[in-house]
Amino acid sequence: MKNLICLLIIYLLLPHESPAQNEVKVEGELKQWHKITLVVQGPETSEWAKENPFLNYKLTATFSNGSKSYTVPGFFAADGNAAETSADAGNTWKIRFRPDVTGEWTYKISFRKGKDIVVKEGENAGESVAPDGTTGSFTVVASDKKGSDFRSKGRIVNGGKGYFKFQDSDLVWIKNGTDSPENFLAYDGFDQTSRFSLKSEVREGEADPKKDLHKYEPHLADWKPGDPSWQNGKGKGIIGALNYLHSMGVNSAYMLTMNILGDGKDVWPYTDHNERYRFDCSKLDQWEIVFDHMERLGMMKHFVLQETENETLLDNGFTDVQRMVYLRELVARFGHHLAVTWNIGEENGPADWTPIGQTHQQKVDMVNYLKQINPYPNIVVVHTHADDGKQDAYLTPFLGFENLDGPSMQVGNPARINNRITKWVIESEKAGKRWLVNLDEIGPHWKGIMPDSHDAHHDTVRAECLWGTLLAGGAGVEWYFGYRYPHTDLTCEDFRSRHNWWKQSTIATEFISSLPVESMKPANNLIGTGKGYCLASPGELYVIYIPASSGELQLNLETSKKHTVSWFNPRTGGKPVAGKVKTVQGTGLISIGAPPSDVEKDWVAIIK
Repeated sequence: MKNLICLLIIYLLLPHESPAQNEVKVEGELKQWHKITLVVQGPETSEWAKENPFLNYKLTATFSNGSKSYTVPGFFAADGNAAETSADAGNTWKIRFRPDVTGEWTYKISFRKGKDIVVKEGENAGESVAPDGTTGSFTVVASDKKGSDFRSKGRIVNGGKGYFKFQDSDLVWIKNGTDSPENFLAYDGFDQTSRFSLKSEVREGEADPKKDLHKYEPHLADWKPGDPSWQNGKGKGIIGALNYLHSMGVNSAYMLTMNILGDGKDVWPYTDHNERYRFDCSKLDQWEIVFDHMERLGMMKHFVLQETENETLLDNGFTDVQRMVYLRELVARFGHHLAVTWNIGEENGPADWTPIGQTHQQKVDMVNYLKQINPYPNIVVVHTHADDGKQDAYLTPFLGFENLDGPSMQVGNPARINNRITKWVIESEKAGKRWLVNLDEIGPHWKGIMPDSHDAHHDTVRAECLWGTLLAGGAGVEWYFGYRYPHTDLTCEDFRSRHNWWKQSTIATEFISSLPVESMKPANNLIGTGKGYCLASPGELYVIYIPASSGELQLNLETSKKHTVSWFNPRTGGKPVAGKVKTVQGTGLISIGAPPSDVEKDWVAIIK
């Protein structure tokens, strides 16, 4: 008996490997649409190890539930708590997953090692690394979330009819976002974040390397007890800024994930400004805290992966090792989120000041790779230059291309917006794949949406940009801040600088959300007299924006059905109200009368 006890003690004291099933933990709320993380205890390594953990190790897990199966990439996570510890070494690896149905899910781990293996195909490439082959399961129940929280409704996808929708639902989602500041992630609360420039002179529209990073101090008071922060209170400014935007109805934010050599020169996911193969675990975990909060608020992450100045920085524009490892790391860490748009590049393609840009085939390859590595039906778009001719040259070859979900439109002349959005709505539908056409940047570039202090009523942009987009069949809007006014596209600290504007944009997008937009088409030709924009389901429903001083309106009904007439105030919102003419009937041009009051101002007519 004593000998047996001695042998047992010796066994317990000797080093030995734990069983494989103890090397994987399942963390998170086991609920539909919630983030579930497989925490893998794998090889001890570091961001700077000779055996690059981002390139020479490939971790994936295949999750299955009946006929559903998702193969999800994983990533090196240092000590597993890097957002708090700023660790750059450890033996923790993670895989983030979002189950889209309830019930039992099984998983199987694949963990392989080999030179450049993370960008190579084939399940059996390289050599096995523990806990390769480990299997397990967990049971998912329904979400308990409500309201704006995306976990209450699910993943936003391309609905196929020109609009965003919630997956497996008929619920349409209209984007109402901020396009500025494009360097939203240049926040001084994130690890290893700085502004790098060797220039002695700064071009107008560029960030000044002598100026501070974003602090969002005016929004510190918008942070609430219970909201996230890290490292003894860091993050309250950026979290507060998101809280304010959410309170105003803003549901999307545009942000560059890499602007090396660009206008800001202050955002990158790497361990260093000059690095291309290694990633900063703590910085990216801090980004994830912010993105998780956006999920709870119901805000889309619009990731802009490069800009025109640096679109050939990786692999000379090709989708080779540098670009592949960059895209895979971002997808592994952030692709699980329920509302993500991947934008392959701001002002993509050669510009007047940057003659070298990605070719059409290089763009196609980048789009294809993003779709290939992403297990979820995320959305992939391309941002345009403002010039009509450049847009036509760059976008026309994409028509009918299965893997591109649409253009992220920049239009320099506000008066051209309705025409440009309508063009790509119609052209894409003709080509067999209706695009999500979003207005994501307005000109002139020095002006954009001015602060309320310079344009209190925003009459022109409300008429031409906001309603011009939505009644052309646009899927959504995001708003750019010009660089000659306070709180610019690179320096915005206080989103309240456009407080009046957020109200108007939200009034419009919420109104559009209430319409059966998937069955409606742009139809300005049905307006008989005066100016305006029309979105219609002919014979059933007509929605017409009437600019100021348009007076009485005529409409070509094309049917003898009886229609009611009501009026919606785009400046103040509220319920539609009746005018003097309450019903109309007949074919051909029919007068629907004038707005019920303030006839010299803009109105929206609803004829149904």
